[in-house]
Amino acid sequence: MFIAVAGAHGQVARRLGRLLTARGDTVTGLVRDPGHTTDLSADGVTPVVLDLERAAVDDVAAVVSGADAVVFAAGAGPGSGAARKDTVDRGAAVLLADAAERAGVGGYLLVSSMGVERVAGGAAPDDIDEVFTAYLRAKLAAEHDVLARPGLRTTVLRPGGLTDHPGTGRVTLARTVEGGSVPRDDVAAVLLALLDAGRDGVVLELVSGPTPIAEAVAAIP
Repeated sequence: MFIAVAGAHGQVARRLGRLLTARGDTVTGLVRDPGHTTDLSADGVTPVVLDLERAAVDDVAAVVSGADAVVFAAGAGPGSGAARKDTVDRGAAVLLADAAERAGVGGYLLVSSMGVERVAGGAAPDDIDEVFTAYLRAKLAAEHDVLARPGLRTTVLRPGGLTDHPGTGRVTLARTVEGGSVPRDDVAAVLLALLDAGRDGVVLELVSGPTPIAEAVAAIP
Protein backbone atom coordinates (compact mmCIF):
# COMPACT_ATOMS: atom_id res chain seq x y z
CA MET A 1 0.00 0.00 0.00
CA PHE A 2 0.87 3.65 -0.34
CA ILE A 3 -0.19 5.63 2.72
CA ALA A 4 0.15 9.38 3.32
CA VAL A 5 0.28 10.43 6.97
CA ALA A 6 -0.39 13.99 8.13
CA GLY A 7 1.38 14.86 11.36
CA ALA A 8 3.85 12.11 10.62
CA HIS A 9 6.33 13.05 13.35
CA GLY A 10 3.81 12.56 16.14
CA GLN A 11 4.39 9.77 18.61
CA VAL A 12 1.61 7.54 17.32
CA ALA A 13 2.24 8.48 13.70
CA ARG A 14 5.92 7.55 13.83
CA ARG A 15 5.03 4.18 15.29
CA LEU A 16 2.54 3.66 12.47
CA GLY A 17 5.07 4.73 9.86
CA ARG A 18 7.60 2.21 11.14
CA LEU A 19 5.00 -0.58 11.13
CA LEU A 20 4.05 0.21 7.55
CA THR A 21 7.56 0.50 6.17
CA ALA A 22 8.73 -2.60 8.03
CA ARG A 23 6.33 -4.71 5.99
CA GLY A 24 7.22 -2.99 2.72
CA ASP A 25 4.50 -0.38 2.35
CA THR A 26 5.28 3.05 0.92
CA VAL A 27 4.70 5.95 3.32
CA THR A 28 4.80 9.69 2.73
CA GLY A 29 4.88 11.76 5.90
CA LEU A 30 3.62 15.35 5.94
CA VAL A 31 5.32 17.54 8.55
CA ARG A 32 5.46 21.27 9.24
CA ASP A 33 8.95 21.37 10.79
CA PRO A 34 11.90 20.73 8.43
CA GLY A 35 13.85 19.53 11.44
CA HIS A 36 11.67 16.41 11.59
CA THR A 37 12.61 15.10 8.17
CA THR A 38 15.73 13.26 9.32
CA ASP A 39 13.76 11.18 11.84
CA LEU A 40 11.18 10.23 9.23
CA SER A 41 13.83 9.24 6.71
CA ALA A 42 15.42 7.03 9.35
CA ASP A 43 12.03 5.34 9.78
CA GLY A 44 11.84 4.63 6.05
CA VAL A 45 9.17 7.30 5.55
CA THR A 46 9.48 9.86 2.74
CA PRO A 47 9.13 13.28 4.36
CA VAL A 48 7.33 16.22 2.78
CA VAL A 49 7.45 19.61 4.47
CA LEU A 50 4.00 21.18 4.20
CA ASP A 51 2.19 23.39 6.69
CA LEU A 52 -1.45 22.28 6.70
CA GLU A 53 -2.53 25.51 8.36
CA ARG A 54 -1.43 27.45 5.27
CA ALA A 55 -1.19 25.02 2.36
CA ALA A 56 -3.48 25.13 -0.66
CA VAL A 57 -5.67 22.15 -1.48
CA ASP A 58 -3.85 21.52 -4.74
CA ASP A 59 -0.48 21.38 -2.96
CA VAL A 60 -1.72 18.73 -0.55
CA ALA A 61 -3.51 16.83 -3.32
CA ALA A 62 -0.25 16.62 -5.27
CA VAL A 63 1.46 14.99 -2.28
CA VAL A 64 -1.25 12.41 -1.58
CA SER A 65 -2.02 11.60 -5.21
CA GLY A 66 -1.86 7.87 -5.82
CA ALA A 67 -2.20 6.94 -2.16
CA ASP A 68 -4.49 4.12 -1.10
CA ALA A 69 -5.42 6.06 2.04
CA VAL A 70 -4.53 9.10 4.09
CA VAL A 71 -4.17 9.21 7.86
CA PHE A 72 -4.76 12.37 9.85
CA ALA A 73 -2.65 12.13 12.99
CA ALA A 74 -1.71 15.80 13.32
CA GLY A 75 -2.46 17.96 16.33
CA ALA A 76 -1.83 21.47 17.55
CA GLY A 77 0.02 20.10 20.57
CA PRO A 78 -0.31 20.54 24.34
CA GLY A 79 1.16 24.04 24.43
CA SER A 80 -1.22 25.55 21.88
CA GLY A 81 -4.27 27.70 22.53
CA ALA A 82 -7.89 27.35 21.54
CA ALA A 83 -7.43 29.07 18.16
CA ARG A 84 -4.87 26.53 16.94
CA LYS A 85 -7.02 23.64 18.10
CA ASP A 86 -9.45 24.79 15.46
CA THR A 87 -6.95 25.54 12.69
CA VAL A 88 -5.09 22.24 13.12
CA ASP A 89 -7.36 19.65 14.71
CA ARG A 90 -10.34 20.71 12.59
CA GLY A 91 -9.07 22.87 9.74
CA ALA A 92 -6.10 20.73 8.74
CA ALA A 93 -8.20 17.56 8.93
CA VAL A 94 -10.75 19.13 6.61
CA LEU A 95 -8.02 20.32 4.24
CA LEU A 96 -6.64 16.78 4.05
CA ALA A 97 -10.13 15.50 3.23
CA ASP A 98 -10.50 18.12 0.50
CA ALA A 99 -7.14 17.11 -0.94
CA ALA A 100 -7.91 13.39 -0.76
CA GLU A 101 -11.14 13.90 -2.68
CA ARG A 102 -9.43 16.06 -5.28
CA ALA A 103 -6.67 13.47 -5.74
CA GLY A 104 -9.10 10.56 -5.90
CA VAL A 105 -7.84 8.94 -2.70
CA GLY A 106 -10.65 6.85 -1.25
CA GLY A 107 -9.50 5.94 2.25
CA TYR A 108 -9.38 8.37 5.17
CA LEU A 109 -8.40 7.36 8.70
CA LEU A 110 -8.94 10.10 11.29
CA VAL A 111 -7.32 9.90 14.72
CA SER A 112 -9.73 11.64 17.07
CA SER A 113 -10.23 11.41 20.84
CA MET A 114 -12.53 9.82 23.34
CA GLY A 115 -14.71 12.41 25.03
CA VAL A 116 -15.67 14.43 21.97
CA GLU A 117 -19.36 13.74 22.47
CA ARG A 118 -19.23 15.60 25.78
CA VAL A 119 -19.10 18.87 23.85
CA ALA A 120 -21.77 17.99 21.29
CA GLY A 121 -24.33 20.68 20.70
CA GLY A 122 -22.05 23.37 22.10
CA ALA A 123 -21.90 21.84 25.60
CA ALA A 124 -19.18 23.19 27.90
CA PRO A 125 -18.66 20.71 30.77
CA ASP A 126 -17.57 22.34 34.02
CA ASP A 127 -14.73 19.88 34.58
CA ILE A 128 -12.98 20.63 31.26
CA ASP A 129 -10.92 23.79 30.74
CA GLU A 130 -11.47 26.14 27.82
CA VAL A 131 -8.55 24.93 25.72
CA PHE A 132 -9.38 21.24 26.06
CA THR A 133 -13.02 22.02 25.30
CA ALA A 134 -11.85 23.74 22.10
CA TYR A 135 -9.77 20.67 21.27
CA LEU A 136 -12.73 18.32 21.69
CA ARG A 137 -14.97 20.61 19.65
CA ALA A 138 -12.39 20.74 16.86
CA LYS A 139 -12.07 16.96 16.80
CA LEU A 140 -15.84 16.47 16.77
CA ALA A 141 -16.27 19.00 13.97
CA ALA A 142 -13.58 17.22 11.95
CA GLU A 143 -15.36 13.90 12.44
CA HIS A 144 -18.66 15.31 11.26
CA ASP A 145 -17.10 16.92 8.19
CA VAL A 146 -15.13 13.92 7.00
CA LEU A 147 -17.79 11.30 7.76
CA ALA A 148 -20.33 13.25 5.70
CA ARG A 149 -18.28 12.92 2.50
CA PRO A 150 -19.57 10.14 0.25
CA GLY A 151 -16.37 10.21 -1.78
CA LEU A 152 -14.28 9.00 1.16
CA ARG A 153 -14.23 5.66 2.99
CA THR A 154 -13.74 7.08 6.46
CA THR A 155 -12.86 5.41 9.73
CA VAL A 156 -12.60 7.46 12.93
CA LEU A 157 -10.54 6.11 15.82
CA ARG A 158 -11.01 7.65 19.26
CA PRO A 159 -8.25 6.42 21.60
CA GLY A 160 -8.45 6.84 25.34
CA GLY A 161 -5.61 8.34 27.36
CA LEU A 162 -2.29 7.67 25.63
CA THR A 163 0.63 6.09 27.47
CA ASP A 164 4.18 5.12 26.60
CA HIS A 165 3.88 1.68 28.19
CA PRO A 166 4.91 -1.17 25.90
CA GLY A 167 2.06 -2.39 23.73
CA THR A 168 0.32 -5.60 24.69
CA GLY A 169 -1.34 -6.33 21.36
CA ARG A 170 -4.67 -6.63 23.19
CA VAL A 171 -7.38 -3.99 23.28
CA THR A 172 -11.03 -3.17 23.73
CA LEU A 173 -12.33 -1.71 20.48
CA ALA A 174 -15.98 -0.88 19.89
CA ARG A 175 -18.33 1.92 18.97
CA THR A 176 -18.57 2.81 22.66
CA VAL A 177 -16.24 1.68 25.45
CA GLU A 178 -15.67 2.60 29.07
CA GLY A 179 -13.00 5.25 29.63
CA GLY A 180 -9.42 4.15 30.07
CA SER A 181 -5.94 4.38 28.64
CA VAL A 182 -4.02 2.63 25.88
CA PRO A 183 -0.34 2.44 24.90
CA ARG A 184 0.66 4.36 21.80
CA ASP A 185 2.15 1.12 20.46
CA ASP A 186 -1.29 -0.47 20.45
CA VAL A 187 -2.95 2.59 18.90
CA ALA A 188 -0.51 2.39 15.99
CA ALA A 189 -1.12 -1.33 15.61
CA VAL A 190 -4.88 -0.78 15.53
CA LEU A 191 -4.47 1.96 12.92
CA LEU A 192 -2.48 -0.48 10.78
CA ALA A 193 -5.20 -3.11 11.08
CA LEU A 194 -7.90 -0.57 10.24
CA LEU A 195 -6.02 0.50 7.12
CA ASP A 196 -5.97 -3.12 6.02
CA ALA A 197 -9.66 -3.58 6.85
CA GLY A 198 -10.79 -0.54 4.82
CA ARG A 199 -13.93 0.17 6.84
CA ASP A 200 -16.33 2.95 5.87
CA GLY A 201 -18.33 5.26 8.11
CA VAL A 202 -17.25 3.61 11.35
CA VAL A 203 -16.46 5.50 14.57
CA LEU A 204 -14.56 3.41 17.10
CA GLU A 205 -13.33 3.95 20.65
CA LEU A 206 -10.18 2.27 21.89
CA VAL A 207 -8.66 1.39 25.26
CA SER A 208 -6.52 -1.45 26.55
CA GLY A 209 -8.33 -4.73 26.95
CA PRO A 210 -8.23 -8.50 26.53
CA THR A 211 -8.86 -9.00 22.81
CA PRO A 212 -6.03 -9.49 20.30
CA ILE A 213 -5.98 -6.56 17.87
CA ALA A 214 -6.65 -8.64 14.74
CA GLU A 215 -9.71 -10.21 16.39
CA ALA A 216 -10.94 -6.87 17.70
CA VAL A 217 -10.83 -5.27 14.26
CA ALA A 218 -12.35 -8.30 12.53
CA ALA A 219 -15.27 -8.24 14.97
CA ILE A 220 -16.34 -4.70 13.98
CA PRO A 221 -19.48 -5.03 11.81
